[in-house]
Amino acid sequence: MVTYIIRRLLLAIPTFFGCTLVVFTIVQLAPGGPFEQQVRQLKMSAGERGTVGGVASSGEQTIPPRALEELKRYYQYDKPTWERYLCWLGAWPREVDHYTVQIGEERLVGSGAKITVRKTQNGLEVFEGTSDKIADGWFCASTKLSDGTTNTYVFRKEISGILQGNFGKSKDYGEPVMDLVKQRLPISIQFGLVGFIISYVVAFNLGVQKALRHKSFFDVSSSFFVVAINSLPGWALGALLLMFFATQAYWPLLPLGNIQSGDYDMLEIGSKIVDRASHFILPTIAYSVAGIASLTMLMKNSLLENLGMDYVRTAFAKGLKEQRVVWYHALRNSIIPLASRAGFIIAVFLGASYLIEFVFNIDGLGRLSYMSILSRDYTVVFAFTVINVATLLIGNLLSDIILAIVDPRIRFR
Repeated sequence: MVTYIIRRLLLAIPTFFGCTLVVFTIVQLAPGGPFEQQVRQLKMSAGERGTVGGVASSGEQTIPPRALEELKRYYQYDKPTWERYLCWLGAWPREVDHYTVQIGEERLVGSGAKITVRKTQNGLEVFEGTSDKIADGWFCASTKLSDGTTNTYVFRKEISGILQGNFGKSKDYGEPVMDLVKQRLPISIQFGLVGFIISYVVAFNLGVQKALRHKSFFDVSSSFFVVAINSLPGWALGALLLMFFATQAYWPLLPLGNIQSGDYDMLEIGSKIVDRASHFILPTIAYSVAGIASLTMLMKNSLLENLGMDYVRTAFAKGLKEQRVVWYHALRNSIIPLASRAGFIIAVFLGASYLIEFVFNIDGLGRLSYMSILSRDYTVVFAFTVINVATLLIGNLLSDIILAIVDPRIRFR
């Protein structure tokens, strides 16, 4: 078993990088990204045939070539896609802290540090202030012909990416992406785990009762209900629940979204519990319905299959009571399919919450990712991709481990 887990973890590495590479490439090639938005804003500020920096024309030429070059450098569009991907991973040095300098003139580069770029026998070198001490190899210098003039730049090179825990800074929020994720991930985990527990509890009991009352009115009517909610997306059901149970048009029994009231911090402990529970009811239902539908039918079919096995008929022939045969013999083997999906379901609940959180105005990770997709805030989108892929890989591995635990016949080699 240990060997199998190690092998699965090793196989997860190329799977992870493959998924991130596909998503990164698609997003980079898709139009309407941050670079295009910035160019569009500059054009709009200049007017369709206005002037920017003294240059008058139409189209992309309304932006001075040097300004366009700076934008490309800032968004790393002056580099091929494969290099941008490796820089994002943290496997390739990226250029940071660009400054335009004049050769031989002192330049302030932040934090009170000063540098000077000079021409030497080795080419352009960066020195600390006006001294002859090289700036620790911290800075690099390059020249580039732009707009008919030769410009000199200094910049740092560092290896910093997702492998080092650096997901970059959000374009919309102006904060490090990991700070945004840390603020919102606990909220999504709460709803995901509560929805997971409710789904399994309801699906287990409903599936057992449907199997024991197969082809009865209860089985037929509950099957209709299960199929109906399975065909309805969670976010659509959430919108209906809000309309019926949280607006003045019908029965305003529950809060209209969010996870707590505005005066939550001033409430007593008991009132806080009631307030938070009332805010959780509708979103949790929306989270759980899809899982309940599929797991219920899985539980019913599994139990029906085991009730028709020879060992069950033998148990009845020995005179064992029906309750003992069902709950002790048949049910033990029937829960194996449900247990094997536990890890995958957990990963889905943690990751598939975009529109549900948006409908209920829950400031969780799913809503953050959805809004970032709309605004093309790619640093957040990439971070959510990494989290989603990682949880799915871990969830699939967890499913295999649970399956081996509940079914002694399973032996992974």
